[in-house]
Amino acid sequence: MIALSSIRIARTRYDDPAHATALVELLDAYAREPVGGGKPLSDFARANLVDELATRPFVFSVLAFDGETPVGLVNAIEGFSTFACRPLVNVHDVIVLPSHRGRGIAASMFVEVEAIARERDACKLTLEVLSGNRAARSLYGKLGFDDYQLDPAMGHAQFMQKWLG
Repeated sequence: MIALSSIRIARTRYDDPAHATALVELLDAYAREPVGGGKPLSDFARANLVDELATRPFVFSVLAFDGETPVGLVNAIEGFSTFACRPLVNVHDVIVLPSHRGRGIAASMFVEVEAIARERDACKLTLEVLSGNRAARSLYGKLGFDDYQLDPAMGHAQFMQKWLG
């Protein structure tokens, strides 16, 4: 069992080689899992992701380390709520290595994500989660997330996509 006290949460510095390597390796590990699509990151993504993230001031990441070993990652992207006329933060990726799951690491990373969102005066956090990912849905519910809806008679929002090439 890993004590949560051995876990360090850090705001990712994209210009730090250790942080950059950790981000790519953790995201690749997630991508290889069924919930991440079951395929490794492309060579292009591995080579360019950190530099591309660094050029976008509306993106931030949080890492979790067990000692010097990276074990968790959250990537988040600032958007804008037209209804609230304020920023919002979309939690885009949440990764905790299988060896470290169930120990509160994701919840600890969310504390830091929420702090950053509040610093940016965000009105809310959003995220998408696969309906079959029961563990993640349970965690997000405990953290205060709920299905998005405006009028219950209109139902819940559904996340959709259209690939552009």
